[in-house]
Amino acid sequence: MEAPPGLRYSKEHEWVATEEAVATIGISDHAQEQLGEIVYIELPSIGEKVSKDDPFGVVESVKAVSDIYAPVSGTVLEVNEDLAESPEVVNEDPYGDGWLIKVKVSDPADLDDLMDNEEYERMIARDKDE
Repeated sequence: MEAPPGLRYSKEHEWVATEEAVATIGISDHAQEQLGEIVYIELPSIGEKVSKDDPFGVVESVKAVSDIYAPVSGTVLEVNEDLAESPEVVNEDPYGDGWLIKVKVSDPADLDDLMDNEEYERMIARDKDE
């Protein structure tokens, strides 16, 4: 399992990369491993508002259907349109070409609630022990 430094992570296994007030959001390597082969992704439209801790999309794999939760609140600026045709990219490159959406963050304090890569890796290790 990979959790690159420099990103922030949610308890629901989303990652966030921020550049000024824009957050790029995806699902973590751990999440895509747990899901297995991803066959379909439903994402919001540009201009939609997402709210921290609320579902903003759905990922469907050969194993399960799971909600994707917003780690921050804001307005969707960009959606990774390539995933409609090639959802497996999330399995192949979850931190690169497999990003999901870009959001203009409405409250930068939302980022303070997220974990760094070391905290996230400890949470995964704890979850495996339970």
